[in-house]
Parts: sequence; structure tokens; C-alpha cells
Amino acid sequence: MNLKRMIKSFGVVLIIGVLGINTPVLAATNATNVKYVHDPRLNEKAMEDIVVDNTAVYGFKPSKDSTRLAEYANADWSDPVAVEGYRQERVQYLSQFDSMYDLWNEMIAKGATTEAIARAVSAKRNELRLASYANDPVGLERVKKSNLDTYGNENGPTPESLFEKYGAWEKVILKSFSSNSGMDACLGLYDVQYEHNKMVQSIVEHDKITYTVKHNDNLSKIAEKYYGTQSGCSVIYEANKDQIKSANLIYEGQVLAIPLQ
Repeated sequence: MNLKRMIKSFGVVLIIGVLGINTPVLAATNATNVKYVHDPRLNEKAMEDIVVDNTAVYGFKPSKDSTRLAEYANADWSDPVAVEGYRQERVQYLSQFDSMYDLWNEMIAKGATTEAIARAVSAKRNELRLASYANDPVGLERVKKSNLDTYGNENGPTPESLFEKYGAWEKVILKSFSSNSGMDACLGLYDVQYEHNKMVQSIVEHDKITYTVKHNDNLSKIAEKYYGTQSGCSVIYEANKDQIKSANLIYEGQVLAIPLQ
């Protein structure tokens, strides 16, 4: 069950949803039988990292163009056994937020400053992420290299860099509890984690889908991303005829409406 903990501190009410270790395991089924209550396609942050795949167990897979999930794009997301293994690993990883919450609560009780809590919680997040690779030394070295290249620190982002990015220690604390909602969609956890991800701003949701055209994009590629098939390009074309003169001619920077099917 998805647990909700309401914490009142610094004059702000924050709701942190944490997956318990005893979270029920959903049966792995064909994507045609999986329907999320909340459509991941409406979440622009999730769609930065994933694409629709009608053969995938949960209807989505990581995008090869993602800066965060590309390394997982070549896995077989249609294999129920493999995907269930990935899912259990993620449930275990997400359950570790409990220890972060406990640290936060202990420091609040001791009267620690917002900055001190932010530093401790963000460091704990880095520690937990690296610990999740305890049985994967190759993956651990890959993550450390990525951290070093991205943050200049093999352990992950420093508190100083997070403060510079977000501008407030309260925001650093909040973002320390964020997780990748796109990966949750790939693993059948999108609805389970929805409230948590919304509170920590891992979900940026809109009533209607729009897509900003990137370099080397075409309507077939965009249709495959959102519908799982290139044949959907005609739907996108019809919805944007006011700005597309030809189905084969779109421009970088154009903002296209993507009708839900």
C-alpha cells in the first residue's frame, strides 16, 4: 500500500508518499490489459524519458534519446519475467525513502536548521543510490563516472550544487525525495507512486499533450513515441493542419498538439 506521511515543518506542509517493502506485486500482463488511472503521456517529465511501446508489459519503455534512462532502452520490456525483476528492484529502491524520512524527522525533533537537514537528506539520497548497486560493480562504476561527469563528484550532486540549482534549502529537501516517474510508468508503478511524485514535482501534468519538435524529428517518430505506432502520424497531422503545410515538413521549435487516442 502507498503510505502517506504528512510532515509540517518550516511553515510548509509536505506530503511524502513512500512505498512499503510489503507493497503488493501486480501480475505482469500484456500492455493491452494494463490501464493506468493517470495517463503518463500527460506528464511531460515522464515523456522526456520514455516512449509508448504496445508490446511492453506495462505499455512503456525507456527512450533511447533519454539522458537519464537511455542505458535501459535496449532491455526486453516485453518479457514479463525480466520486467518483474526490474520492478522488484525498483520497489526495494523506493522503499529506502523510509530511512530518509526517519533522518529528516529525527533532525526536526532535534531542532536542526533547514540547511543542515537539506545537506543530510541529500547526502543520504546519494548514499542510497550508490548502495542500490551493491551487487552490480560495473553499474556502480558507471554511475560514479556519470556523477563525476555531471556533478564533479562521484557520489552525486553536492548540497551546494543543489542549492544553486533550486535556490532554497526547502526545495533541496523536497527534490531529494524525487524519483523518475518515467521509470515508474515502465514498471507498473505509475499510479502507486503518483501522489508522491506529484508532491515532489516529478510530475508536470497538463490537460492536453503538446510536443516541441526537436532536431531530426518527423511526424512518424513523434507518433511512435506517443502511440506506439507510426501510423498515428496522420492523427497528429490532422490536429495541426493550421501550422503544418505538409506531413513531411515540420520545423524544430514547433509546438504540436498530440491528441490522445
